[in-house]
Amino acid sequence: MAGHSHAKNVKRKKEAGDKKRAAVFSRISRLIISAVREGGKDPSSNPTLRTAMEKAKEADMPKENVERAIKRGAGEGEEGELKSFFFEAYGPEDVAIIIEGSTDNKNRTLGEIKDSLKKHSGKLADPGSVKWLFSPKGVIEVEKKEITEKTSLELIEAGGEDIDETSDTSFLYTSPDNLEKIKRFLLEKRIKISSSRPGWRAKITISPKKNLYKALLEELRGCESVENIYTNT
Repeated sequence: MAGHSHAKNVKRKKEAGDKKRAAVFSRISRLIISAVREGGKDPSSNPTLRTAMEKAKEADMPKENVERAIKRGAGEGEEGELKSFFFEAYGPEDVAIIIEGSTDNKNRTLGEIKDSLKKHSGKLADPGSVKWLFSPKGVIEVEKKEITEKTSLELIEAGGEDIDETSDTSFLYTSPDNLEKIKRFLLEKRIKISSSRPGWRAKITISPKKNLYKALLEELRGCESVENIYTNT
């Protein structure tokens, strides 16, 4: 019995590890796709793509996965032409959510997102009913260690508006018109950009008590077609 239990524990740990690895690969794939769509598929002239490919190498992401992501970003390969989508939704505790991405089959992707929302007590919202809670922004992701106090002040002087941080990532916000200017500033400082894009930021944030929405966001991020998620939390 003990051996059987040990085997089940090993299997459970392996499945959890595989799931975590797949989530990392999925996130890196989205970074690659976004970088290619923005700046082309040549890493020598696309620093954002070059950084994403370095992340893929660090994560031991298979070469075929990287090549497939590059083809998807360029609209090549068997998947066919990618089309952008923009969905508005509400999650548990009335968390407002914007979901962006690209897919070769919008109906299939919509079905996946609806299933995830239903599973976690969320629902799609009517167009415009969530969007008004957010302001359009330029969003740039860099590694947190790259942003010093001095750099933060220089960013504000260059036109940056604010900085949010997680345990390992800094999110830099600016007006959409200033996005390219801030990117040039970072590149001149030799700061690697993980991703950059026109995005959204909540005008007012809320603080859900139970944080039930986090399980929903994790599942949505596991959808290969989903590239960016914004909430008012």
